[in-house]
Amino acid sequence: MEAAQFVLTLSCADRPGIVGAVSSHLAAQGSNILEAQQFGDAQTGQFFMRLVFRPCTLDVEADDLRAGFKVVAQRFGMQWTLRPRDRRRRVLLMVSRFDHCLADLLYRWRIGELPMDIVGIVTNHPRETYRHLDLDGIPFHYLPVDRASKAAQEAQVWAVIERSGAELVVLARYMQVLSDDLAGKLAGRCINIHHSFLPGFKGARPYHQAHRRGVKLIGATAHFVTAELDEGPIIEQDIERVSHSDTPEDLIRIGRDIERRVLARTLRLVLDDRVLVDGHKTVVFAP
Repeated sequence: MEAAQFVLTLSCADRPGIVGAVSSHLAAQGSNILEAQQFGDAQTGQFFMRLVFRPCTLDVEADDLRAGFKVVAQRFGMQWTLRPRDRRRRVLLMVSRFDHCLADLLYRWRIGELPMDIVGIVTNHPRETYRHLDLDGIPFHYLPVDRASKAAQEAQVWAVIERSGAELVVLARYMQVLSDDLAGKLAGRCINIHHSFLPGFKGARPYHQAHRRGVKLIGATAHFVTAELDEGPIIEQDIERVSHSDTPEDLIRIGRDIERRVLARTLRLVLDDRVLVDGHKTVVFAP
């Protein structure tokens, strides 16, 4: 039996000696580094690093590893996380009427492609909307909302997040704008997916607007949610070329496919601690 793998991520002001200090510490503790990626942002002066390592002994606990690393972290003023790589994150999915992203995530989760524990689904549409999906065993929360009830509904959403212990919230085409208060509470742990036309073609029927303008590229963007609507740090994007012969319905169909795969890729990256926030952007350490 091999010892468990652990993932260490960190960011701090860039200066000489960081890599040496981290690797020397892990070596002194008897750990073997399996993966190492790093990036120094010349514009912000910040340094980012992700390591996967395996202790040479079987009975090492994550808390003991964290306690040992604190000395190095304090020395360099690091923001950092250290967790067992096989520990599954608790994830809450939020969705509205369009359920293509939800269906895709559920499929990938059930076949083991996305190693996570889904602790609930929150939606502003009744369960009958998703009668074609297998939701068996997943807590389902129907929380309708309108302009007058938004504050009360978001209080219910937050209560679900707290009760479920959700570490990550995924807006899988949840077509409600989160308030500044809720977005602030979820800073750094809430992912959204939308078409990539923004800031153009805002509002209703964006694909029809894009079709009227004769766009040649359509895509999708996944980002962390912030109080600034659809302007959080971008994690992943993708595009496809379209032509004059494509109808608005074709664009919608192609857009659905792009949204599904971009959100799935994004979630896989986040679950494996490959995404670090760098101000208004992200550092993504690709597999």
